[in-house]
Amino acid sequence: MPYMLLILEPPGQREARTEAEGHAAYGAMTAFAQRLRERGILHSAESLAPRDGSPARISVRDGQARVLDGPFSEAKELIGGFFLVDCDTRDEAIALARECPAAEWATVEVRRLGPCFT
Repeated sequence: MPYMLLILEPPGQREARTEAEGHAAYGAMTAFAQRLRERGILHSAESLAPRDGSPARISVRDGQARVLDGPFSEAKELIGGFFLVDCDTRDEAIALARECPAAEWATVEVRRLGPCFT
């Protein structure tokens, strides 16, 4: 069953890294993705742009769309990226989250994918 490992970074963390530290973190994450790919359990992995990546929130109420441009200062964390993996159990997904290099500098949230109507 599919699980998403969300990488929740503290605000400002990326900007505080040196270029070398950023490259090292990125290298560790791409190596982790490659290991998951080799195990045949990785569906997708992506890094998301930091807050200055022009985020927007959209809601439609009574046929009227509302677009709120970011950054969203009230957020206590930045979703820095994700891994979409196939695991047999929640425990297996949690074990993968423990292996994820980002767990050393961020929080890795484990979420099972499923229908929104059950």
